[in-house]
Amino acid sequence: MKTVEEIIEILKNRISDKRLYHSKCVMNSCIKLARIYGIDEKKASLVGIAHDNAREMSKEEWFDYCNKHDIEISENEKLNPVLLHAKVGANIAKDEFGFSEDMVDAIKYHTVGHVPMNSLSEILFISDSISEDRNYDGIEKFRKLAEENKDKAMLEIIESTINLMIFRNKDIDKNTIELKKYYLNKINQKNK
Repeated sequence: MKTVEEIIEILKNRISDKRLYHSKCVMNSCIKLARIYGIDEKKASLVGIAHDNAREMSKEEWFDYCNKHDIEISENEKLNPVLLHAKVGANIAKDEFGFSEDMVDAIKYHTVGHVPMNSLSEILFISDSISEDRNYDGIEKFRKLAEENKDKAMLEIIESTINLMIFRNKDIDKNTIELKKYYLNKINQKNK
């Protein structure tokens, strides 16, 4: 498996400095949350730095890559090709970086989610939304919640994402809707 340093060197030739900075911020957030929730810090740092490795490919490159590697493309991904960067990036992480399946899943599901998600996937999903390079109304609430209750942070971030998609008049991926239901149910079961 490649190290963080080796992946950074590879990413310098694939993504912009701004995207690399974002990836380093996400990595730092993943490490912080991994410490809080008892998750493997090495895996957390690796998925954090590598999660957007395919983010700056063109839509033609995403489609070509998916076709060459037999990666299924959903109807929503056809309409919103940027979503493919997660699946393509996950495959690259597996083939080029030597990531394990749980790490590959974390990258694959960091944009629209999936039911269920392992803890590593959850902290990457959260970290991508709350990393220090992000700045939007309500982010401090999400950052605080992420350190206190991972499930509630997941739900709040998912609801915020859905509201943003509605505001932008964009389609909401069925996985994101299922994920919201999953965390609502999970939290309600704990509160009984």
